[in-house]
Amino acid sequence: MDLKTIGRLVVLALLFASTACVPTLVTSEPPTLVPTSTATVPAPTEPAATSVVLPSPTPEPPLAALVDGQPVYLADYERELGRYEASLLSQGIDPISPDGQENLAQARAWILNVMIEQVLTEQAAAAEGIVISDAEVDAYMQEMIVENGGEELFRAKLAEWGETYEDAWREVRAQLIGMAMTDRIIEGVPAAAEQVHARHILVDTLQEAERVLAQLQAGADFAALARAYSQDTSTRESGGDLGFFPRGILVAPEVEEAAFALQPGQFSGVVTSALGYHIVQIIERDPARPVGPETLRLLQDRAVQEWIEGLWAQAVVQRFVEISP
Repeated sequence: MDLKTIGRLVVLALLFASTACVPTLVTSEPPTLVPTSTATVPAPTEPAATSVVLPSPTPEPPLAALVDGQPVYLADYERELGRYEASLLSQGIDPISPDGQENLAQARAWILNVMIEQVLTEQAAAAEGIVISDAEVDAYMQEMIVENGGEELFRAKLAEWGETYEDAWREVRAQLIGMAMTDRIIEGVPAAAEQVHARHILVDTLQEAERVLAQLQAGADFAALARAYSQDTSTRESGGDLGFFPRGILVAPEVEEAAFALQPGQFSGVVTSALGYHIVQIIERDPARPVGPETLRLLQDRAVQEWIEGLWAQAVVQRFVEISP
């Protein structure tokens, strides 16, 4: 992600517009094992075991949270929530309407999680020796000033959002630290990996899977059975072909585990996943095959997400605001 792209996502963007803050409902789709597109890192989540709600320990300055002893101030949290509420008004959504209240209820948790995760990221970056200098932040701020028509217009735009130049400076620094940490993680994802070329048959019931398996054991052609019976519409016409893939790419880990346990020409027994009942066959194996660009991006995204989940799992988070509806 280049500097200009980050700019559109950072200072001019910690407003938490509803499209970014509120989870989007996803309608159901036909089952498929291979992701159809890469995804950005998901919104923050926190394990319940590491987070508790307590009364604020000190009256001044009041806290929204403590993250391994580091404060998240209530004033900062309320400012971000206020920006989000203003964004609802700009979209014609009354914050006191049922729809507005539902959006705000979701935003309260989301915004606080973002702020907690920012602290966790900065703590991890400091432990890794990652430092963003004042000069780097100043240079980036200057670029944003130029892009927005000069300092006067830039400051006026910030004022519209309830931001000061100092607020924006701190937010840019935090985001640049996050990007530097992300870059370090994705650099560790190898561009080549052991991969298998597999195909599968997906059916709805165990009985049907056992009937298909019996036909395979009697010598039936795997691809022909996949075209006849498989419920995976994305691979059915190609005889169930999943192509080459490394570990960590399929949405059904049970199928992936079965695939990597087989040798070329072998097929599995019935494999159960959340999608249904599968039979898997391996066509080829490659111990060090280059990873395609889309697959590499997905593996990188997952590596970042797993790193974030690890931060949450190890953190002691104390909350001092009620974020439930």
